[in-house]
Parts: sequence; structure tokens; C-alpha cells
Amino acid sequence: MKRDTINAKNAPQPRGGYAQAVKLENFEKLLFVSGQIPTTADDTLPEGFQAQARQVWLNVDAQLKAAGMSKADIVKVTTYLADRHHTLENREIRSEYLGSLSPAMTVVIAGIFDTAWLLEVEVIAAQ
Repeated sequence: MKRDTINAKNAPQPRGGYAQAVKLENFEKLLFVSGQIPTTADDTLPEGFQAQARQVWLNVDAQLKAAGMSKADIVKVTTYLADRHHTLENREIRSEYLGSLSPAMTVVIAGIFDTAWLLEVEVIAAQ
């Protein structure tokens, strides 16, 4: 698969850890991961934003692995935050997980299905 990140010079530049666009060519697999919630497999909800964010990324990772893929295959991330005050913590924890990977990204401040959940993350991955 050929993967290129695109940041048009005549448009706003990314503000950390993502690309404005990701172009794929010659991919064989495309995976759409539903919004992953911050609970464990036994339905335990960690306390606090950092713990919930780390759990969400563990859940994303589990879905990727179940499909025979890894975080290196992520091309798009959409994050739903319950409160904009978690923006910087979210960026830090996402960066811990993604490392140098620069997928296309959107962050939305939204009401989330369960008010105890502080975020939800969905991804698109390709190989």
C-alpha cells in the first residue's frame, strides 16, 4: 500500500500530531472501527480522563489486532470529547499511543451516550 500525508500549503497547517489529509493507493484491507468506549471487557469504567483515554486506545488496539492490523495502519481518527477541558490531555495520550504516526484527525466536543464516559474514539485503518 502507498500512503502519503498531505498538508496543502494554501490551507491551515495541522496543529500537532496529525495530517490534514491521508492519501492511500493500492490497499488491500480497509477497516472501520466503531466508536470505542472507555470501559474494559468486563464493563469496568476507569476513573478520570487519563485512565479512560488509555482504556479507549487499548480497546482500539484490540479491534485492530482482531482484524490482523496494528496502530501503524490507522489512517483516520475521530475523537468525541465530553468536555473541551480535556483537549490537551487527550492530545498527550493520543500522541503516546500513535507515536510518530500522523493520521487524518477530527476532534468533536459532544454529548456522549453515557454521561460517565469522557470520550469515545473511532478509527479507520488500511493495509
